Amino acid sequence: MNPSAGVRARCAILSIGLTFASANIAAPADPPSTSVPTANDEIVRAATAAPLAMQFHGSTPEELAAWQRTFAAKLRELIGPHSPPAQWTVKALSTREFPDHTREELLLEADGTPSLPLYVLRPKASGQTRFPIVLCLHGHGPFGNDPVAGVDDTPELQQAIHEANYDYGRQLVREGYLAVVPCFTPFGRRLDPKLRESRTDQCAVEFVRLMYLGRTLIGENLRDALWALDYASSRDDARPDRIGCVGLSYGGRMTMMVAALDPRIRVAVISGALNVFQERIQNAGYSCGAQVIPGLLQFGDTPEIGSLIAPRPTIWEVGRKDPLAVARWVENATERLQRAYAAAGKPASIQVHHFDGGHVWNGETALPLLAKTLKEN
Repeated sequence: MNPSAGVRARCAILSIGLTFASANIAAPADPPSTSVPTANDEIVRAATAAPLAMQFHGSTPEELAAWQRTFAAKLRELIGPHSPPAQWTVKALSTREFPDHTREELLLEADGTPSLPLYVLRPKASGQTRFPIVLCLHGHGPFGNDPVAGVDDTPELQQAIHEANYDYGRQLVREGYLAVVPCFTPFGRRLDPKLRESRTDQCAVEFVRLMYLGRTLIGENLRDALWALDYASSRDDARPDRIGCVGLSYGGRMTMMVAALDPRIRVAVISGALNVFQERIQNAGYSCGAQVIPGLLQFGDTPEIGSLIAPRPTIWEVGRKDPLAVARWVENATERLQRAYAAAGKPASIQVHHFDGGHVWNGETALPLLAKTLKEN
């Protein structure tokens, strides 16, 4: 081997060695993998740790009354504007006569307030001119208040009524009540046609838009429920001293809200709504802007709102097959509600009616309670 060849060989060996050495130095072990929490992970964590700082822990009527004043004031603050107009006009849109009742379709109008469509169902009862009022509140769905008022002119409406026993307004007028059935936003005829045609969650859209105006969607619907009640109480055929409120699903949620904040409600039947926001928002798909009360979980939840109704009679209907009723949360909520009624000295005034069925209106125990509270004496 000539000298130059030896040098080249040594250089080649040195180069290979440096390459391996360099490779060993430049290729450290892979770092341990890290998992970045998702936005939903963080929300679940925060919801689980929500302070619920204004839960009721008292045991006497005086302690309950003091707590109710404080929590009701906080709840009103969180909801935002929800007062109905002081003056309004009534426009009659249609009237339908049935063998046992009359159904009026009306529109309430006031300056600076969105118009409110509603039905009033009046019994045809011989010799009776004034009737107890039952405010009948509807849930989610494309038909708004139509099925609750017994509007069944299409196969789709008939199916909606059949699936959820949804015509409780019509059922109640046949029991001798003046059934008042307002239409909430954004449902039925109040839903923007563009949103109806899109796949967008209309509740979420309307909630966001209203927040820019300093208003909440639940505040809008609370105002309209109270407005409907104000109108009904002004009618010559009504008994404003005898008022009940009933509703299924979102209608149950709004029945809870109205009864909690308006002492005119003597009895409430809340169906398909014994669940808590602390549980619901842990579901990544939950987005119902119609139920959002900003900041609520800092202070309380559904049981605290429901406890504002005590000691007035209340039935919470819970279907054993209702997918929205999570057993452990139902039990926890029930205990908190019962604590308030026990403190009021009226533990029997709250009933949790578990029935064999799904997310539907039941009425089995509701009808006797409504009659006892609104018709007797």
